[in-house]
Amino acid sequence: MAELEIHHEGHEPDEAGKRVGILAAMLAVFLAIVTIASHRTHTEAIIKKSESNDQWGYYQATRLKLHNLELGERLTRTLGAPNAVTQASLAEYGPEKKKYEAQGKALQTKAQEKSDESEAAERRGLRYDLGEGLLEIALVLSSLYFISRKMLFPVVGVIAGLAGVAVALTGLFA
Repeated sequence: MAELEIHHEGHEPDEAGKRVGILAAMLAVFLAIVTIASHRTHTEAIIKKSESNDQWGYYQATRLKLHNLELGERLTRTLGAPNAVTQASLAEYGPEKKKYEAQGKALQTKAQEKSDESEAAERRGLRYDLGEGLLEIALVLSSLYFISRKMLFPVVGVIAGLAGVAVALTGLFA
């Protein structure tokens, strides 16, 4: 059986290329982690905003009920004959108004909390987005080494990558 021998001329092992390849793989892993965090945080912000909108809707409904009671009270006082039925109706308005006022304040507080949570998630998401962008730039710059064989690209890529990771980490505390 004849053996086939393949000659490799001009192919020296590229140790720097191996290191840059490992660097690119690590940047890709960080990029994937930050991208997932970004997407999850934006989803959280949308959910919180939806919950906030629901709470504001409940608040508005409660305020409408309160205004309807106030209108009923005014109409009863203005148009109602002063008798026992009118007085009983007017007596019922007071506790109901207090109930709707208390509910309205509680719903307003809850709605504002949900709005604040949504805004906080949006701020975190923006930091993750910025970190994601810097990591993408780092990956592209590092990969340019394989075209140019210049170490400047991976060095700048490492700097951009470190900045991307640092910015993304601030998203944890924003």
